[in-house]
Amino acid sequence: MDIEPVDPAPVRAFPRASLRQRWTDLTFVHWAVAPELVAPLLPAGTRPDTLDGAAHVGLVGFRMVGLGLGRGPGVPYLGTFWETNVRLYSVDDAGRRAVVFRSLDASRLVPVLVARASLRLPYLWSRMRLDRDGDTLTYHCRRRWPGPAGAASRLVVRVGDPIADPTPLEHFLTARWGLHTRAYGRTLHLPNWHPRWPLHRAELLSLNDELVAAAGLPAPAEPPVSVLYSPGVPVVFGLPTVTRRPG
Repeated sequence: MDIEPVDPAPVRAFPRASLRQRWTDLTFVHWAVAPELVAPLLPAGTRPDTLDGAAHVGLVGFRMVGLGLGRGPGVPYLGTFWETNVRLYSVDDAGRRAVVFRSLDASRLVPVLVARASLRLPYLWSRMRLDRDGDTLTYHCRRRWPGPAGAASRLVVRVGDPIADPTPLEHFLTARWGLHTRAYGRTLHLPNWHPRWPLHRAELLSLNDELVAAAGLPAPAEPPVSVLYSPGVPVVFGLPTVTRRPG
């Protein structure tokens, strides 16, 4: 099976956008883990995507802005919210690299309910905010529903200089053009596209996190292998396709 290359700036592969949004003020924190820890948590028909033999767990905080359908405008109020996700990296039987979300905490209840019902994505309703003090950002998240209620995360980073030439690891962790999810007995691939990430170095100043462990993964015991910041990109999603049928 040929695996698609890690491409930081691919040509958009789908003509129609099913969803449109903007991601802003993103911080990516990643740890290396053994692939065998990740494999049981991935949808059928996918396996861990690895770099130099390692799988990775990501904790990503950001703001979703202007979520809307197709070419339409963003939904007022409900389409803008804070989000923190715990993610893994997958490759399917067609060789497509993607993200698998173990949890997606969001600060608006209606998008949580819609995403859980439509694509069975593991969205959860949480209290969230971002505090900014110069180049220091503090992401707060405390889960409300469905649980474990009270699971929390506090992430503090200092944003550094722009990255002119990202490393292979930095491309591997951020250049992801789809997600895999298991919904109604099928494994789906949902493609996305956005311009090349504008990335900055970032320093992890403090982390007190319960979301990674709540997502069924070992709580990080070592320093992260990568900490990055991006001011954001506009994003479009295509329509989902089935990667593995029942049976």
